[in-house]
This record gives sequence, structure tokens and C-alpha cells, in this order.
Amino acid sequence: MKLSDLFDRKPLIGMVHLSALPGSPRDEGDFSRTLRRAVEDARALESGGMDAVMVENFFDAPFYRTGVPAHTVAAMTRAVMAVRESVSIPVGVNVLRNDATAALAIAHLCGAQFIRCNVYVGAAVTDQGIIEGAAREAVACRRLLGAQVWIFADVAVKHAAALGDYPAEQQAKDALERGLADALIVTGAATGAQTPLERLRAVKNAAATAPVLAGSGLNAHNAAQVLSVADGAIVGSSLKREGAIAAPVDVERVRALVRAVRGS
Repeated sequence: MKLSDLFDRKPLIGMVHLSALPGSPRDEGDFSRTLRRAVEDARALESGGMDAVMVENFFDAPFYRTGVPAHTVAAMTRAVMAVRESVSIPVGVNVLRNDATAALAIAHLCGAQFIRCNVYVGAAVTDQGIIEGAAREAVACRRLLGAQVWIFADVAVKHAAALGDYPAEQQAKDALERGLADALIVTGAATGAQTPLERLRAVKNAAATAPVLAGSGLNAHNAAQVLSVADGAIVGSSLKREGAIAAPVDVERVRALVRAVRGS
């Protein structure tokens, strides 16, 4: 698979941050509202000109380290299907903190095109504790299901530190050559933090021809600079009203970013 099979240009992928799902600590007990908000955000991203959306259980924190419970899988399946049916652009899935097999199964059954896996190779110290790479489980699940789903793998992921001496460049090579990832994601230190250009360049060099996306901190002001190195970007915080992570997507902010990247 090639990135050009999904996109005919460097993709801008907008985040659909789901409200707290049933059973999570901040769940307010109105799942129908969660679904409405997900669809509204996805449509705003598409209307503003984004090339794809990614659905993520962002507000389920504190997260399970790996396998999420059945009710989370069920809720995310409903949310991804609702988004998939509401937009015509590609859809991705990220099950936090690192349930790549659930993400793959959801994506496959809902007709989504890609997933994200935060810790794909090696191991990382995170706020959930130590998380081990999920490459084997993800690739085996994709093979078992016969799923035509891309795997976007983080290297040196945000809110984490690699366990041991494991530079981002080596993570990139291992994720692609040994983990069979299709594309890589590079982020800043935390949600909303700009992806360091030097790290992007280092991973791009290590990745050879594989696509490398910037995974945090992109906005209308730095987009041209970041995308001069990256092959695309995943954008969340800067597209919300007043840049507030819990706010709805602001379609005017989306349009401003797209103008900055594509021109008028």
C-alpha cells in the first residue's frame, strides 16, 4: 500500500476527540450527545477542507494501558460508524492508549481506512506505566481479518519516554522493517506541542521512502514550515474554538489552516 492510494496530496487529518465514553471516569451518561458531537466535528472538518478524520477516545483518560474493555470497543464502533456514514473522506481509528487490535477490528468492520498505534515497537514509560510495542498483535490481527487497513505507527510518541537507549531513528527503521508499519507519526512532547523539525528530519531520513506525518502542534502559522519536511499532518487542538481541546471544531479555523497549506 502507498499513501497515494489514500490521498493525492500531503494529507491534513483532523481529530474527532470523542467525549468520555460509557464506563470511563468522566462519562456524563448521554452517549447520544457524544455521537452527535462526533458527527458534527467530523462534518466541520470535512467542510473546512481536511483530507481525512481520525476518531479517538481522547476523553476516556486515565486510559487503560493496552486492551480496553468490551463496552469501550462497542462504543467506539458505534462512534466510528456514525462518523464513517456522515463524511465522504477517509476515516482513521485510535483506541487509547494502545489497543491496536481493537482499532484494527473497528476500522475493518466500519470501513475505515487506517489506524494509529502509539507504542508500536520497543517499550515506553507513560502516565499509564510501561507499555510494550503492539506491532506483532496489530499485524497478526490485520492478516487474520484480511483487513485493508493502514497502520500509522508513532515513534518517540508524546506523553512518553522510550525505555532504554532507543533513538527515534532506530524506532522508525524497526517499525517499518520489522513491524511492517505503513507510515510513521512524529510528535512533540505533549498534546498541542509542535513537532520538532529536527526530529522530523531525522525520522524522514531513517524512513527512506515511507511517509512520515507530523502528529502534534500544527497550526496555520507553522504549517508551511512543518509540511516542508513532513508528508502530512494530524491536527487536533488548533482546530477547536479558541484552541481549547474540549471545545467543538471551529470550521473557520479549519479553513484558515487549509488556506495556509493549499492556498486560496
